[in-house]
Amino acid sequence: MNIPVSFQEKIVNCFGETGEEWLQSLEDNVNSIAHDWGLTLESPVTNLSYNYVIHVIDYNSDPYILKIGLPGFDFQNEVRTLQLYNGQGCAKLLKADASRGAMLLEKLQPGTMLCAETDEVVVIQNFCHVWKEIRCPLPTAYDFPTVLDWAAAFPKYQSNHPKNNGPIPNEWVKMAVDYLHEIHQSSTEIGLLHGDLHHENILFSNERGWLAIDPKGVAGSPYFDVVSFLINHLFTKSNPEALLKKRVDLLSESLDLNREKLLKSAVSMSTLYACWGIEDKDSNWDKTYQCAKWFKGLLEGNYACHHLDD
Repeated sequence: MNIPVSFQEKIVNCFGETGEEWLQSLEDNVNSIAHDWGLTLESPVTNLSYNYVIHVIDYNSDPYILKIGLPGFDFQNEVRTLQLYNGQGCAKLLKADASRGAMLLEKLQPGTMLCAETDEVVVIQNFCHVWKEIRCPLPTAYDFPTVLDWAAAFPKYQSNHPKNNGPIPNEWVKMAVDYLHEIHQSSTEIGLLHGDLHHENILFSNERGWLAIDPKGVAGSPYFDVVSFLINHLFTKSNPEALLKKRVDLLSESLDLNREKLLKSAVSMSTLYACWGIEDKDSNWDKTYQCAKWFKGLLEGNYACHHLDD
């Protein structure tokens, strides 16, 4: 079975010894699930991240997606989120075995990623459509993690750098924490968020249009559910800072989001992603942090504009 080395390294960097053990049993686990569910394995997807995702067909040669991840809370959380979405703006979950970290999903065909679209205005329009489709009230029956739970990475980062000798100044991290709490506490619409809604997690289906995949499932303000999109696919472009500003402008207008709240959410979440990247030894953490600094610059410009309007 083809298990790319880059995928294995990412799993070990993130999950350590648990990840190594999971990788050692991955082939047997995949074959066992395929046998039990009557599936024939084809090829893995080309953009593996933290789950092993493979194209499969059933006895009738109907295509599906088999997703295998480390069993545990995060995997179970994704299953619950997909069950709640129930195909609304999102790929359908057909079967799951959380104890083995397995789920069978609707295959979106042709499955073109949103990043394949070159017109930024069209990209924003499609993103906004999916963002609106998956808005979901927070169910009382489930105990979903919150964005505040995710923010535990901030004090962890600071404790790892008590002398303020880390790559991100502790004062900056404190500012990000303050912004995050401000947005969370001022929000009247705490709902179920996708948690990782960006270009690669929005695919086109000939049958159902643009749909989300791979939700993390987290409770929080809807403002937090736009940031991973804003900072994605920037640094391959000729002027990433200008593109970031354009996205902020278009997105705040299209979704009728308060620009100041959007920028504060973006500063806090992109800083959080950078802290995660440092912990996971992700070489691109610095690009994420650069986005946080650009968001802060836009926020300061926003304040200046308000002052001029007074």
